[in-house]
Amino acid sequence: MDTGFQSSGMMWFFKDRGFDDKSIHDMSKKCKQLSDVDRERASETWDYLKSIGIPERKLPVVIGKCPKILTLDLHDKLVPMIQCLATLGTKPKEVASAITKFPHILGHSLEEKLCPLLAFFEGLGAPEKQLGKMILLNPRIISYSIESKLSQMVDFLAGLGLSKDGMIGKVLVKHPFIMGYSVEKRLMPTCEYLRSLGLTESQLHRAAINFPEILCRDVDKTLRPNVMYLESRGFSPSQIAAVVGGYPPVLIKSASNSLGPRIKFLEQVMGRQINEVAEYPEFFRHGLKGKLESRHKLLTRKGIECSLSEMLECNHKKFLLKFGM
Repeated sequence: MDTGFQSSGMMWFFKDRGFDDKSIHDMSKKCKQLSDVDRERASETWDYLKSIGIPERKLPVVIGKCPKILTLDLHDKLVPMIQCLATLGTKPKEVASAITKFPHILGHSLEEKLCPLLAFFEGLGAPEKQLGKMILLNPRIISYSIESKLSQMVDFLAGLGLSKDGMIGKVLVKHPFIMGYSVEKRLMPTCEYLRSLGLTESQLHRAAINFPEILCRDVDKTLRPNVMYLESRGFSPSQIAAVVGGYPPVLIKSASNSLGPRIKFLEQVMGRQINEVAEYPEFFRHGLKGKLESRHKLLTRKGIECSLSEMLECNHKKFLLKFGM
């Protein structure tokens, strides 16, 4: 370990706060400027981070991930950044939670990074009230380059027919984690796979708007196995296209815990055919215990026959009125 670091007083600062030798060594290698930090100044920063709501038991993890925080000027750098982040949040602990998740957020410049980022998203039509929620939910966004990463994401979504003056911003707010994925390695291959299943461009457009998380999933690990499962249950290629196009989350639901039990109930208890699911893919959206079973019992008791959409599309009050219950 650097002898300057050992004699700087920072060694004892860390020892007093429960850091072991390996952690201290790793931090000194990660951030050479630590040896120049005054112990009293580090203590002031530590106490300030506690005061904004970061639990003391989590501070070693926060500092361990980003020791650079202790080298930053408290009043010129950290306080303004945290105050700005606080204006984005609606709950007291949101900022502390964001820093705990991604401590490096404090190492970025307020003027050069956070402000341009907020302006970028506002320009895409992201609702102002949701902007803060998005960044605090996924604080890693602040580390992404607008030019090389985020602009590429915007162009990709625009290629799916989403407008740059409103719709893209809403999608990014709804699912900010999509920005962490590679357009070339993940999003484009997923879209190509969906096209290969028979989805139209308008269906892809709707999937990107309503279920952007589908685009983030790995084809071979998640999507293809679910398609193979549907094939094994007797769905034809055209029926699979209809089901996926109508309700894309079918591709990311558990085959054993979600799809299987519903198909089994459909066929064995309700006595229906899978072609009915192709006609009403949102069948997979409804709860098995809370909705399918209870409504089927009520209809059976009354001797009523109806389509899946008639049975499930309305809320409980309308369902009872519709069937005179």
